[in-house]
Amino acid sequence: MSKRAYSVRDIEAKKWVTLPWSEKWSLPFGYPADNARWFISGASASGKSSFVMQLAKELCNYGRVLYMSYEEGVNQSFQRRLQYLHMDEVQGRFRVATGDTCDELAARLRKPKSAKYIIVDSFQVAPWDYPEAVKLMETFPKRCFIWISQEKKSQPLGGGAVRLKYICDMKVRVVGYKAYCQGRSIGEAGSYYTVWEEGILKTSNQI
Repeated sequence: MSKRAYSVRDIEAKKWVTLPWSEKWSLPFGYPADNARWFISGASASGKSSFVMQLAKELCNYGRVLYMSYEEGVNQSFQRRLQYLHMDEVQGRFRVATGDTCDELAARLRKPKSAKYIIVDSFQVAPWDYPEAVKLMETFPKRCFIWISQEKKSQPLGGGAVRLKYICDMKVRVVGYKAYCQGRSIGEAGSYYTVWEEGILKTSNQI
């Protein structure tokens, strides 16, 4: 059986549930669908990890968040980040897992009251490749998958990560404690999300 081809009217009739967040988030990122696919990259010490945790805390306002901490596990720096950002305020909607295979994560997501938002940190360390990542998103189309990527020479590390970036709706790059949207749901031109004000001042030599 051939797959359906959509008419203009079909597409125009589609309705999306979007994230109703504040101007702090909507200026740089617009109002993405609550099941949008995210791809977040950044060099080491750019503020990427702090941005991802801040995003996770914001998303807890709209549903359960599962943070797949493949890269760090639950080490001391991860613990400090939780404390610094007061993640205990959302502990009822925030969970961390560290070792799931693709099949184990899928089984977790099939359970009642499972997470709406799934953060995979990072794609390079998680135990699967690009086809499995795509299959996971296709299996759970109503969930929001947020892929975190390492970088090499300002580009996502590895061919699979590059391919994944191109199929994601929200492409975010964190540079110097600023998160810029490069995706299809861009907010106000020139705007960015401030990850850490003091860090921006330090990197700009404006102390």
